[in-house]
Amino acid sequence: MKESMNHLERFRAVMDFKPFDRLPRIEWAGWWDRTIERWRAEGLGDIGDAFESRCYLGLDPYWQQWFPHIGPSCPTAGHGQGIVRNMDDYIAIAPHLYPPPDNAIAQMEPWAERQQRGEVVVWISLDGFFWFPRRLLGIENHLYAFYDQGELLHRINHDLADFHIRLLRGLEKICKPAFMTFAEDMSYNLGSMLSRGLFEEFLAPYYRRVVPVAKEMGMYLVVDTDGDCGELIPWLEEIGIDGVLPLERQAGVDANALRRKHPRLRMIGHYDKMVMNRGVAAMRGEFDRLLPVMKSGGFIPSVDHQTPPGVSLGQYRDYLRLLAEYSLRAAE
Repeated sequence: MKESMNHLERFRAVMDFKPFDRLPRIEWAGWWDRTIERWRAEGLGDIGDAFESRCYLGLDPYWQQWFPHIGPSCPTAGHGQGIVRNMDDYIAIAPHLYPPPDNAIAQMEPWAERQQRGEVVVWISLDGFFWFPRRLLGIENHLYAFYDQGELLHRINHDLADFHIRLLRGLEKICKPAFMTFAEDMSYNLGSMLSRGLFEEFLAPYYRRVVPVAKEMGMYLVVDTDGDCGELIPWLEEIGIDGVLPLERQAGVDANALRRKHPRLRMIGHYDKMVMNRGVAAMRGEFDRLLPVMKSGGFIPSVDHQTPPGVSLGQYRDYLRLLAEYSLRAAE
């Protein structure tokens, strides 16, 4: 099939399990700093920001807007460390959280116009109801809080849901992105980081407030959670989430098996990054593994996390050539 769709038409056709002329060719995540450093030494040069870099390398123009949830005046802590220990801390720091999104929304106006013309696909990212409390409490204290500070978790997620709804109501006047990701990272290589009961008590009520507002805008809703997300998928589907990414192969995820169990699940990612420095034959083998789910619809292949610095620029270009080939084969 010859290419006949613009970028937005193609994305929606794939996500709606309708015929498509080819699959989108995207990177859902930016590259590691060390990867870019290597590629520049190998001739990439300084070609601008992540969006410009993707376009320069021949990927489709997908433009992402992250919205800040923590203001610039907020205290900071080291990676994995918290700035909130208890309810008093949260009340004290709340004035530094949930900054007005007006400037970020205004910046999206030209991208909204380009999306209307089919020249670009716009997507937004918000902190989810597992991710954001962890940012405030720190990794360890956040996990304990499910058992000994439940009131605090509910207060944070109530305020976060209010912020999301205000943001979306303001955004819909300017732009209706094609899809939205909730940053969560609530699974790891052996499964979910929380039980079904904790999910239903502390996360699901707030998703159920925000999801309908986002759905009114016509967006597909995707949860970004690393590791083995299989256990989470039924929970997410029940609250109205459409899909997941990045489906990490190293955690044992199998998108073909997920498609059999979840026929309408949207999936992004799943290309095993660990084969990318093993030569063209290994990379082609990985695309062959993915081809059945690529043909099934509702799936966009992309590196299952950031391309590691062990991959040379030449090897990455080999990957891109194969991506272009198989994106067309998926439409046959």
